[in-house]
Amino acid sequence: MEKKEVKVSMLQMSSVVGDIEANINKVKELTNYRLPSDSDVLVLPEVWTVGWDCACFRDSALPLGCGLVHDFLSGIAKKYSVNIIGGSYITLEDGKFYNTCPVYDRDGNLIASYSKNHLYSYYGCDEDKYVSIGKSPVMVNLDGVNFGLTICYDIRFPEIYRAYMKLGADVLINCAAWGFKKAVPWEIMTKSRAVENQCYMIALTQSGYIKNNEYNLGESRIIDYEGKEVVSIMSGEGIVSGVLDLKSMYEFRTKSPTLKDIRDSYEVKLVCKK
Repeated sequence: MEKKEVKVSMLQMSSVVGDIEANINKVKELTNYRLPSDSDVLVLPEVWTVGWDCACFRDSALPLGCGLVHDFLSGIAKKYSVNIIGGSYITLEDGKFYNTCPVYDRDGNLIASYSKNHLYSYYGCDEDKYVSIGKSPVMVNLDGVNFGLTICYDIRFPEIYRAYMKLGADVLINCAAWGFKKAVPWEIMTKSRAVENQCYMIALTQSGYIKNNEYNLGESRIIDYEGKEVVSIMSGEGIVSGVLDLKSMYEFRTKSPTLKDIRDSYEVKLVCKK
């Protein structure tokens, strides 16, 4: 891989529940006024189109690669000549609904998509009643850099991130709509995924009020391969950007080659006292 720097911009927002057009307008305004002209990649949060309300997911569903959301994201990519990792929106394919992250190149072409592999259905949430599990993890190469894609609840499953690392990931992405009551797990798990895989981690979530006294956390971060914060936006709405120094990351991996010590198998032997 060519050793280089990549400028990543994260867009944190508080989505209006169930209103795609209002949320498109929010993204449009934020990118118009706050997206740096030299951004290489723009990342959006999970279900930014409708907010975290599973009951409205299916009514908002659109086919992947066409329709209002696709046209908007493709247009943003072309207008600013920026790669877009489009958070997620609800897609409909062969009669099934998915929570899907689309990826666009600088020319506005849809080049990849990832549908959430783990569905959050606890503590009153019932995502699995409204959408189906995605088929497989997806890593996408943008300008020579490998990005491993995940969505929200996926963060609790380190196996998917280790699979990306083994395939040559440079950057791990988690686009989320993360509840404000779980700030500690969010910080610990996102930093852990970066450290244990010696990768940059883009941990982006929505902020603000959802409904019924529930809130999104905010606290979006770019984390480096040692677990240090490159940049963060702790509350409110906006765009923050950070430079990922991949040359330094690969030098660090050479000096601390812990990834080479991963075993092919960790078969456990259970010993019971007689």
